[in-house]
This record gives sequence, C-alpha cells and structure tokens, in this order.
Amino acid sequence: MIFIVVKFKTKPEWTDKWLDFVAPFTAATRAEEGNLWFDWSRSVDDPAEFVLVEAFRDAAAGGAHVGSDHFKAAIADLPQALASTPKIISQTIDASGWSEMGEMKVG
Repeated sequence: MIFIVVKFKTKPEWTDKWLDFVAPFTAATRAEEGNLWFDWSRSVDDPAEFVLVEAFRDAAAGGAHVGSDHFKAAIADLPQALASTPKIISQTIDASGWSEMGEMKVG
C-alpha cells in the first residue's frame, strides 16, 4: 500500500472552516476504488495544523488519485487557506490495512 501523512498549516481565518472546506475533496477521495482511508485529525499542540492520514491500495490507485479531477481541484484551491506548504511523508509499505498493536491488548 501507499501510506501517506500530510501536515497542513492553515491561515487563522481558515482554521475553523478547514474541515468544511476540504469536505468535498475528502468525500470524493474516500469514494475512489483504491482508497483505503482518508482521515483528518487536528493537532493538540497547534489548532491551526491538520494532519491527514491516507492510504491507497497500490501505485495504480495512488496514480488514479493524483490524476483525478478532485485532486487537481484541491491542488488549485487549498493553497488559499494555507499558511505554508504542506509537509508530507509518502511511503510504499508491505501492508494491506491496520494491524493490532502487539504491545497492548484490550478485552
């Protein structure tokens, strides 16, 4: 799978509107056949920073995402709300989903 984490630092006037602003992009990406997950979180240390954790089945699915109209629209539209260029980690890993944490068991 392709496993990606992206940090987005929003401008103050966009921080409280960010999740609504990215909602159409989020919904369209989650509807992609090869998308495994596309989940937003907000930093507890910096309320203006949002963290996106996403995964795609394989390189073909990642390519389809980057080639999609909604990705191209996001690349054009999202910068207006950002204070800086997003930071990204993108890796192909040998996994197909989340695993249980071996060091901790519940139940």
